[in-house]
Amino acid sequence: MLELYNTLLYEPIFNLLVYLYNTIAFHDIGIAIVIITVIIKLILYPLSVKSIKAQKALQDLQPKMEAIKKKYKGQAEVLGREMMKLYKENKISPASSCLPLLIQMPFLIAVYHVFRNGFKPETLDLLYPFVSSPGSINPIAFGLIDFSEKNIIIAILAGAAQFWTSKMLITKRQPNISGAKDEGMASMMNKQMLYFMPAITIFIGISLPGGLTFYWFLTTLLTAFQQLYILKKHEGSNGPIVVPADVKNASAEEIKLLNKKNEDQQ
Repeated sequence: MLELYNTLLYEPIFNLLVYLYNTIAFHDIGIAIVIITVIIKLILYPLSVKSIKAQKALQDLQPKMEAIKKKYKGQAEVLGREMMKLYKENKISPASSCLPLLIQMPFLIAVYHVFRNGFKPETLDLLYPFVSSPGSINPIAFGLIDFSEKNIIIAILAGAAQFWTSKMLITKRQPNISGAKDEGMASMMNKQMLYFMPAITIFIGISLPGGLTFYWFLTTLLTAFQQLYILKKHEGSNGPIVVPADVKNASAEEIKLLNKKNEDQQ
């Protein structure tokens, strides 16, 4: 299994990094990392699109999911059936948001191993015949930053990028109108995740070599731009906010105003 991992992921990524370092990047590891990050993101773009759409769809369903959980509390069988019905009606699979991310994890692990071992001269024995050995890799990026050392500033930037990525997926709350139920639980969960993931990113980032943290930052930043593009492209397909069925005393004028506010938000 380890040999398969090395053959399919570790060695190709390592060789690509060295090749870029030797040629396009002008022996600057920072430029090489930027290029290899873009290449990996392009390879994984189809999976990223599926993941982003699925995550957004699940976020949009949070209020309905909370309402179902509240209605069928203590009735596990009925709750499960109603949840599956909700997913089916909206053509969503709960696993669809996780599976693409799990597929991307081996790439992150491989990049981690490349940056952990790649600066050692003995790892250059893994180079393909057509990739020339640079002798050694200078860890100084952009003439300023030592990517072999930990870097708290890059870790904070990675956390900020993660915050932007998470915030973009959070569904805007519906405006309050007479009789509408407050979906506080879903909002609280979203808020917790909004700050939890950036905090974890910073915590882990400050313990990693600067090169890997920089790759993490760039990957997250590119993911944010991907999300921005995909959500903008598909925002028109979501339609206006649907007024919950249990909203009482909502006049036609209030519903019209609600839909107008939603259009203004988008």
